[in-house]
This record gives sequence, structure tokens and C-alpha cells, in this order.
Amino acid sequence: MSGRFVRASKYRHVFGRSTRKEQCYDNLRISKNAWDTNIVKANPHYISVNWEAGGGGAFAVIPINEKGRLPEQMPLFRGHTSAVLDTDWSPFDDSFIASGSDDGKVFLWKVPRGFTLQTEAEEQDDVTPVAKLTGHSRKVGHVLFNPAAENILASASGDYKIKLWDVEAGSSRLELKHDDIVQSLSWSANGSLLVTTSRDKKLRIWDARQQKPAHVVPGHSGAKNSRAVWMGEHDRVATTGFSRMSDRQLGLWDIRDPKEPISGFQILDSISGVCIPFWDDGSQCLYLAGKGDGNIRYYEYEHDKFEYLSEYKSADPQRGVAFLPKRGVNTHENEVMRAFKTVNDSYIEPISFIVPRRAEVFQGDIYPPTTGTRPAMSAAEWFDGKEAFPPKIDLESVYAGEEPAEVFLSSMPPKQKSPSPKASSPVKKEFEQPKQAPASSETQRGPPPKMEETKGSIAAMASKFVDKDAEESDDSEDDASSFEEVARPSERNALASRMEEKTSSPLEKKEPQSSDRNAPLTTRMEGKTASALDNDSPQQPPLEKSDLNASNSAVTSSSTQSQSDARSASAKAFEPTHPRSTIPSVPAQSKSATNSSSNEPIQDYFHEIKSLLEQQSKTMASQNDKIGQLTTEIDTLKMKMGETRSERAKDERIKHLEAEIEKLRS
Repeated sequence: MSGRFVRASKYRHVFGRSTRKEQCYDNLRISKNAWDTNIVKANPHYISVNWEAGGGGAFAVIPINEKGRLPEQMPLFRGHTSAVLDTDWSPFDDSFIASGSDDGKVFLWKVPRGFTLQTEAEEQDDVTPVAKLTGHSRKVGHVLFNPAAENILASASGDYKIKLWDVEAGSSRLELKHDDIVQSLSWSANGSLLVTTSRDKKLRIWDARQQKPAHVVPGHSGAKNSRAVWMGEHDRVATTGFSRMSDRQLGLWDIRDPKEPISGFQILDSISGVCIPFWDDGSQCLYLAGKGDGNIRYYEYEHDKFEYLSEYKSADPQRGVAFLPKRGVNTHENEVMRAFKTVNDSYIEPISFIVPRRAEVFQGDIYPPTTGTRPAMSAAEWFDGKEAFPPKIDLESVYAGEEPAEVFLSSMPPKQKSPSPKASSPVKKEFEQPKQAPASSETQRGPPPKMEETKGSIAAMASKFVDKDAEESDDSEDDASSFEEVARPSERNALASRMEEKTSSPLEKKEPQSSDRNAPLTTRMEGKTASALDNDSPQQPPLEKSDLNASNSAVTSSSTQSQSDARSASAKAFEPTHPRSTIPSVPAQSKSATNSSSNEPIQDYFHEIKSLLEQQSKTMASQNDKIGQLTTEIDTLKMKMGETRSERAKDERIKHLEAEIEKLRS
């Protein structure tokens, strides 16, 4: 395995397929005006292109199915007195188009029914506008229909204004004022917000009906034009522009907090042409077409990031590019997008972006529902403040050749997911309930065991610090002969061996084995005291039961005072360098004989523990002093390095001293 992972994507292998010259739209006279627009616009039935015409401005409309070489004389859409700079098709009527011109006017046109360019008539009449919208004082460089409301049109002019027109009434009801010429504009999916870029290098997000920007932030810092596109139903905006060093950039903005682009600007290349962005809401892909070059690169949007997919490369540069709405793609060939690019100002070439699949049925996973031709609201409702997404259609009905079937989806999908956090609260309670079980078991604890039932020896406590293998061997030896002298292993320390010898007392043998480890500390000390008395005074006469109880009560007070000392002493497991002391085992008759008045062996035992602790403390103190001396010597050598000895020798000495320090510390 190389350790490399490939990101899963249905559009990772999308490729652009060019078209042969015979299948292009040839013999055109495309406008050579230098104004920065797309020049071409398209819908599923027609293509509009700005025309190079004399004696006034005009544009041509080409039926999308009439490919090949077009006739020399063709009907044009004439009416403007200056060059047409931009056109836009209505999203709800494929035969309705608006145009903006250098004469400062906006004209509305209707494509005649049965319009075609292939006729036998020698002369064809030009098409005239059905309405004229006047109000701008300078050239109209951009026109754009609202994607959700019917008959709402935005027009940007050189007078630094954007007018919002009610096409039915033929009047401008709202106006958005800028500080410089508007270079691009784009609507949000519900038609309530508008994003614009202008020559003052500012990015503005407008609440269109409030007539003032909600956000004004610095955009691309380069001197050349920048473009912006709204990313469908996301609250994100994508922009293209230039840096101060004339590098082409791509930016992703959050409209809720657009102070700066998400993760900064992404540098694309150093080509001088403007990048025209196009967003496909179905595949969540962004297409970037550069003016002056023949490349179209595309990215997939995922996790607030543009993931590069691929690039369509061509040797033929383009000046204008248009993309077809999703409802017009060829679903039988798994075409997800189709672009139309102008080549040499003489013909238009279609470029199909295809997902390579061999299936001969409808591919529903790459064709989600897309926007149809029915608006979400009327112009009057939009001006009254209504917000809604337009209805969507199922492309499977288009694949079957039927009428597009509408899909009724919620306009606000996040609201359907809001109850999920509440549903997760019972799950947390189910996991929190077992935590209460230990508390209830502790509150129902039984009474402590009686003294007579829990007598044992200190071996239960000492066994925690003794090897289990050795302990098992001792148990086996005790089972073989309980009263024989057993030689202890030479590796055991004095304290451990003494404690194990005391475990063989007959007092312990009389008690049940299950009560040794559960006996309280006082009972263990009592058993230890009895064992110590047995071992240290074997010739004492046997005691009565009352005398033994009196001796145990006397020892209990003294054992509790030295409880902490005994624990620390046994936990440290004194070093094996101390002298060993072996205690011979005694016959059963002598072990049971004790004297209640003899406390001297107990005191000697505690004095021995104290002496061992003092000796250990002195050893640790001397080691600390030595560590301090070595540390001081190391610091002195580091300060005098290079004066008396070579660096290599000093380094070795320092390493040696540091190794000694680590050894002493361990």
C-alpha cells in the first residue's frame, strides 16, 4: 500500500468533449466590443450572441438545434442605437430576453413562434423589441433576471447604479448606488440578495429590497476586473480576480461574515485574462473559463473548500462563454454541463462535460432535482418582501421524454434536521443511568466482620509487595508440612522473609482461609503481634483465652500509631544490601505459648523498622548531595568549555556525569 487515499466523488472523472467544426455554429460576426461581458447567453432552446453590426446595435438569436454553417443573411434583433453589451434570457420563459446597450437603454424582446434561420426567403425581417426601459444616464453593461421571482430584472450602468425593474409595469422601483462602475452581479437562489463587484475593488452584498448593502468588504486587490457568482442555495459566494502581482485568484466568501475569504485567496496562475465563474448547483461544481485562453477548469465544492477536479484544454482561445441551464443537458449521454465558447469571433463551439459511465439507464445519483420553469413568486409578491425557492423538476421525466415533473422539496432543508439534537438526549440518559448503580451498592453494604471471624496475619498486607511465584511456592511448601523448618530463598529481603515466617503460626491455621484478606487492619496487627510473641518467646507457658484477648487489645493501640510507618517501610522493599535475619520455625506446642506481659519483642521490632527508615533516609540524603555535586560540576564544565580541555573530552565527561545522575536517580 502506498498510503495514498483518493477522495470519493461522482464527478472526479468528468471530462470535456469538444465538437467538430461541422457541428458548431459557424459563419458568425461576433461583436468585437471591449466591454467585459460574457458575449454569449444560452437556454435549452436558443443562443444569443452580441453582433458586430453597423448603423446601431444588434444581437443574434440562434436556435440551438440549427448547427453548421449559418446563412449570410439572418434576422437580427435590432433596436438599440449603439452596440449591445449584454443579454440575458428569462429563467421562466425561454423565448423572452433582455438586452443592455451602450445607448443607456434596456430593451425587452420576444422570440417569434417558430423562429428559424434556415428559410428560403431572400430577405428576413429583423425582430423589434416589445418594451423599452429607460432611466440610466450611461451605458448599460449588465442585465440579469431574478432566478426566483417572475419579471424582475436588474441592470447595471456606468452611472454607478443598479436598477431593479418591474418588467410588467415597465418601471424601476428600487435602486442600488455604488461608488464606481459595476463589473459583475449575481442573485441568490431565492432572489432576495444580490452580490456585486465594482472597479473600486469592493465586494458588496445587498439586501435588494432595502436599497443598501448589508456588507461592504475589500475584494481582490488587483487592478483588473473581478467577477462574482452566488453558489446556488448555499450562503457562499465565489469570486475571481487578480492580486497586486497580477496573479489570478479564486476566493470563497461566507455572506454572514465576509470580512475575508475562507482560507484566503487561492492563486490559480499568472495568465492575464479574466476568469468567468459558473456555478452548477446540481453537481456542486464551479467552472472557471478564462478570457483569452482556451482552458476551462472545474472544481467540486466540499467542506468549504474547492477540490480541483480537472481541466478542459484547447488551443483555441475564447472571448465569451455561456453555460446551459441544467434542465437542457443531454441526460442520455450522462452530460452534466454544456458550455458554448466563441472562437476567433467567427463561430461558437459547444463543449460537453460528461461523466464516463456505460449504463444505459437514467443515472439519478448525478442528476438531482433542478430548477424548473415555474417561478416561486410574482413581481408584486417579491416587492412585498416574499422569499422562496423556485420549484424543482425531476430530470428522470426529461430523460423519458415526458413533461418535466415537479418535485416538491422543502425550501429550508436545515429545519428538517433541527429535531435531531433533542432526540439524542434520551440516549445520553441511558448511558448516564449505569453510573448510579455503584452508589446504590455502596449504600447497601453489610455490617463489618466480627473479630473472631477475621483474625489473620500481616502476610495479607505483605503479600502485595512479594512476588506471586515465590508466594505460590511457599503455600505449596506449607501444605506439604506445616510444622517443618523451611529455608527461605536467598533473594528475599529481611522484612519479607520475616513476614512470611509468621504466616505459618498455628493461630492462622485455625482460621478460615477466606477471611485473611478481608480482615481489618487492627485484626491483622493482632495476628501479627501474636505471631511475633510466639517466635520471640518460644519457652513461655501457654496463655488462656482471656489473657490472649487482653494482649491483643494492648497491642492494637500501639500498632495503629505505627501503621503508616509499617506501610511505607514495606512499600519501599528495602534494598538487599541490608543484613538478613532468619527466624527459625518453632514446634506447635511452643508457638501457642505466649506471655501477655512481654512487650519487649514488639518494641524491638518497631525499633528495627525505625532504624531501617533512618538508614534509608541517610542513604537518600547522601545520594542527593552527590547529585548536587555532580550537577555543579557539570555546570562548571559547561561554563569553562573550550578553556582547558577539548570540546570532545568535555562532552564525554558531561555525558558520563549525566549518566551517573540518571543512574542515581533511578
